[in-house]
Amino acid sequence: MTHTRSIAVALLGTTVLAAPACAQSIQRIATVPLDAEITGLFEVGPDLFFNAQHPSDELPTEFAKATVGVVANADWSATEMMPAEGDEKSVIRSSLGDYQILLQEGDEGIVGVITSIGGEELLVSNDPDFNAFVPTGDSEGYLFTNWENRPGGMSRAKIARAEDGSWSVDTSDLKMIDFSDVDGTWVNCFGTLSPWGTPLTSEELYFDDTVDWNNPEYKYIEDTQMLASYLGEGTYPNPYDYGYIIEITDPAGATTPVKHFAMGRFSHENSVVMPDNKTVYLSDDGTGVVFFKFIADTAGDLSAGTLYAAKITQQGAAGAAAGETPFGIEWVELAHGTDAEIAEWITDYDGIGIEDHVAGETNYISDEEVAAWAAGEAADNRVAFLESRRAAVAKGATGEFRKMEGVNINYDGAKDGSVPYMYMAMSEVSKTMSDGEGDIDVAENQCGVVYEMELDASYDVSAMVPVVAGSGFNADAELNACPLDSIANPDNILVRANGQVVIGEDSGNHENNALWVWTRNSQS
Repeated sequence: MTHTRSIAVALLGTTVLAAPACAQSIQRIATVPLDAEITGLFEVGPDLFFNAQHPSDELPTEFAKATVGVVANADWSATEMMPAEGDEKSVIRSSLGDYQILLQEGDEGIVGVITSIGGEELLVSNDPDFNAFVPTGDSEGYLFTNWENRPGGMSRAKIARAEDGSWSVDTSDLKMIDFSDVDGTWVNCFGTLSPWGTPLTSEELYFDDTVDWNNPEYKYIEDTQMLASYLGEGTYPNPYDYGYIIEITDPAGATTPVKHFAMGRFSHENSVVMPDNKTVYLSDDGTGVVFFKFIADTAGDLSAGTLYAAKITQQGAAGAAAGETPFGIEWVELAHGTDAEIAEWITDYDGIGIEDHVAGETNYISDEEVAAWAAGEAADNRVAFLESRRAAVAKGATGEFRKMEGVNINYDGAKDGSVPYMYMAMSEVSKTMSDGEGDIDVAENQCGVVYEMELDASYDVSAMVPVVAGSGFNADAELNACPLDSIANPDNILVRANGQVVIGEDSGNHENNALWVWTRNSQS
């Protein structure tokens, strides 16, 4: 039966922001196996690709391995899927149609296999994330999939669609992208396909403070040592080589990765290019993080431009409900830069190892250097691009979001004005968003919120309005701390051509993570 829950969003009496449409609904359309996260949302014609990331390896089904797959000829008119019960908890199921497995971790000894530059196998990833399909013909093309590890990876698989909607994989044309020319990559997370057809993969640089990158006592030191293993004996990684958007150029050919230093260095969850092919919005995952914008100098070229950071004004009382409190946005300009000039600054930190660390000091950019740059006293703008989050806060932008995930649009709908919105998933509203200080101070929402941002004629945004909010969090609940009729920790976001928003969960607050579709009353 249909079991649709209406969500009404009240906007705390403000004339600054417009309320979203009332009579909105959200429906569950899929569930994944125990312990699995939903990632890789990508539409190709009538088909929906998505993944089950890091499922329990003790499942008694074929889904005990991380899985990349597709629902062909998705039936978006189907009634809502009820929560998983019994054996359903060990499989992927969807009301949209049958789920077909395309790839799983370790397939052909290639998929998700991360090797060092010297060819040593370091790990087999069970963390597939972003998918992007690059067509090479009417019914065939390459599927790119991120593998979210330290070091990270990305696979490319040649796939083809039959008339009945079934997809096949050409195992003779299957590979992992070679990132050795950019010194490897770190935690390839969510991503998008650029308007010009190149995958944009995100380095989610979970590293709280670069000053400790070579500190042998630091909590993340094992991660940097894994990168050292990737690079080879005697080479310690330069921290400023990691934490960027990477464009895979010539995706159907040489698949050459290009790190776009000009787009800033932080914990990239995702980047999304607007229909002017110049404006890019970038989400930053973690605690106390920043919302960024980049405007390229030239359409279709992300190698040079100006980086901005958001200054937030809360449109509601301190401690107000997160799902009812919009934010105003102003953009603080950080600096203009090019990949080439920033690459030169990065080399200044090559050759530094653990043996160079001195307790109480840093071999990298210091707080004093950040402050000097913000005061206009630095010789160059390296701080803006190599320590973008610290630079943004020093310039007065807001570094308080927790926990920022995917940001996305429907490109065609944004271009023709039929879907003039961008959406962002905030997996969890807590800590720096709820600490009683700063620009943002709303009540905790451990189940998460999805925000809507209206695009103006120049693809700027000036407000974040909550349109979907989790509810009813109960920390004492044994299996489902967020009720089953509530979203739990939204992560991946897909915006459809009709304006529907597809939301994938990455949660420990639902026993089985779910895929949802949010619909306004004016959508179908």
